[in-house]
Amino acid sequence: MSTLVDLFPPFGLHVRAGSLEMRGLTDELILELCDLAEKGIHDPAEMPFYFPWTAAPAGELARNTAAYHWGKRSTFSPDDFCLDLAVILDGRVIGAQGVAAKHFPVTRTGETGSWLGREFQGRGLGTAMRRAMCELLFDHLGFEEITSAAFLDNPASLGVSRKVGYRPTAVSRIKRREGEMALNQGLVLTPETFVRDTEPIRVTGAEAVRSFIGLDAVA
Repeated sequence: MSTLVDLFPPFGLHVRAGSLEMRGLTDELILELCDLAEKGIHDPAEMPFYFPWTAAPAGELARNTAAYHWGKRSTFSPDDFCLDLAVILDGRVIGAQGVAAKHFPVTRTGETGSWLGREFQGRGLGTAMRRAMCELLFDHLGFEEITSAAFLDNPASLGVSRKVGYRPTAVSRIKRREGEMALNQGLVLTPETFVRDTEPIRVTGAEAVRSFIGLDAVA
């Protein structure tokens, strides 16, 4: 009989980076992630995300978060995927780290995105989880370039990118909330500029994910 990991290999992906873990988003982890989102991610007066998904009313935010991840799971293919992982510290889900890619077997690039619950911010965890994700992508999943972006009024995110080795590209004018324009800084990371942690990550389940995103199972 097939297992859930056979049907959706990201469920079996497990990354260990020091005290942090990252795991494929099973329904159980999605529930924890939804509860965390409801507790708050940022000051309500601010908006760090392109799409203002965190502006949803209480209760609706959790449902929207679950529906988003279920939808991305159902349409996952090498030509268009979002690989999202739960970030876990001391057995608790503290945030999410992901990468979105299109036509990956040809382009070998994707854009990272992440968030942390407010109580876990300002402790260096955002940098640690981004480094772990980039190491996973470059060393285990065949990426040759990683992009990201952050609004110019989001210095925390830009600081994480700078520490990890991303380099600035173009600044774009983007509609953020209704009637609001914001300047968005593009960023790019290559293996040559990547600032690694001193301790390598430990990974299980990557071979099946490589095949699932259209690559040979062995690096």
